[in-house]
Amino acid sequence: MPKAKINDIFVSFQGEGKFIGQEQCFVRFYDCNLNCEFCDTKMNTFSEYTSFELIGKIKETIGEAEIKTVSITGGEPLLQRDFLLEFLPKLKTEGFSVYLETNGVLHDELFDIIDYVDIISMDIKLPSSTKQRPFWKEHAEFLKISKDRDTFVKAIICINTTLDDFKKAVDLVSNINSKITFVLQPNTSELGRDLADKLQEFKRYSKDYLCDVRAIPQLHKIVGVK
Repeated sequence: MPKAKINDIFVSFQGEGKFIGQEQCFVRFYDCNLNCEFCDTKMNTFSEYTSFELIGKIKETIGEAEIKTVSITGGEPLLQRDFLLEFLPKLKTEGFSVYLETNGVLHDELFDIIDYVDIISMDIKLPSSTKQRPFWKEHAEFLKISKDRDTFVKAIICINTTLDDFKKAVDLVSNINSKITFVLQPNTSELGRDLADKLQEFKRYSKDYLCDVRAIPQLHKIVGVK
């Protein structure tokens, strides 16, 4: 029976993306396959759970709260595909909606578990933001697999993010489905006038190609909660 490496389990409101403000139970999976320069999720420890143990811990954490959405986040949850294949069907049987937060790179792993996912928050990793190699092909394959789910994408916008990178991201999304919500998420550590001007420039460019582009900061970071 596979076990998951879990860094944290907690209840909070969703601080990012188009479901911002919704109360959820967060299950933070340990480890990631990327090392983005702006990453603010540092994990040094984990606990191991079987699928039955993790469902029990989720129920215990939620308690009497009326929470029906579990955010599977990380790190990168899809690194633990074998566990998710066993765990997610059980979680659905318990009546929960599954909200997957992912870096949008591991498309083969997504294909295996897509039937058990309701909402997908997919990052587009802009090379000028992450200081990593481009993942345009991987992101495109990921979006093709997730297009029949409630999917939105978000890109971290930094002072150094280039318009050229953003244009490539807009082109990628519009070629698959121009109605996908595209969230511009400003890098919290760089919030200020210069970054606000960049967000406005990017939003003006995207309006001719995408139907729903929103600039949304990390609310949970601003108010100081998990």
